[in-house]
Amino acid sequence: MSSPSGPRRNSSASLRRALAVVERVRSTPPEHGGATLTELAEGLGVNKSTVLRLSAPLVEYGLLTRDPRSGRFRVGGAALLLWQSYLDHMDLRSVASEHLRGLMRRTGHTCHLVLLDGHDVVYVDKVENTATVRMSSRIGARMPAYRTAVGRAILAFGPDDLVADVVAAGLPAVTARTVTDPGVLAEELRRVRERGYAIDDRENEPEVRCVAAPIFDHNRDPVAAISVSSLVSQMPVARVRGLGPEVAAVAARVSAQLGGRVVDTAAGGRGVP
Repeated sequence: MSSPSGPRRNSSASLRRALAVVERVRSTPPEHGGATLTELAEGLGVNKSTVLRLSAPLVEYGLLTRDPRSGRFRVGGAALLLWQSYLDHMDLRSVASEHLRGLMRRTGHTCHLVLLDGHDVVYVDKVENTATVRMSSRIGARMPAYRTAVGRAILAFGPDDLVADVVAAGLPAVTARTVTDPGVLAEELRRVRERGYAIDDRENEPEVRCVAAPIFDHNRDPVAAISVSSLVSQMPVARVRGLGPEVAAVAARVSAQLGGRVVDTAAGGRGVP
């Protein structure tokens, strides 16, 4: 007589092997057109009948499909539905929270998470190093996107008509260094795309520098940005150059968790899957 735990162990082992089938099919290079029964059996170290038994419910529920002519297995549409459901339930602030805190600990500077709302950015999270000077920014505050690093990080990868609307609404100065010329702004956005991060050098607040990078959602849209900010005395120009790639790398990790694209600064700011 089998022990009560026996069937549960067998079910668990079968589930692991079925998931191994899915993973093996998923990792098959697209140019192969799917995985054959023989390839799956040999790759998993089981016989073909076992693969057929394990794959049957996977095909039934649409996690895998099998071409009736070639017999090759491919990932099915139900896998995409699961992925979409996962992404739909992701909360940006929750996903970014630990990354933001880690960035603050490594840099010692105040870090922000913002969302784009029309022509403005809205601050939705802020992590401060209480041992240093406190920044005046607050959660819920709004700022025009054109004069902030976080706003430019988003605008640089957004649609052209959004940038045109921002420019048409006006670019008033709030400090002596605010960019108010549409041509200069366009060139700065080009540079953001090239390097993967944006810089605000005393353009929004007279004594504050900020470095920011965009976050992309699963639709590959730039919907948010993270930043590191500090007083000019605490963030010299040389420090900004070092912070840029670090901020971009953190933003890329958040984007990856959201299923978004990652900005490859080595490839001139182009997005990669």
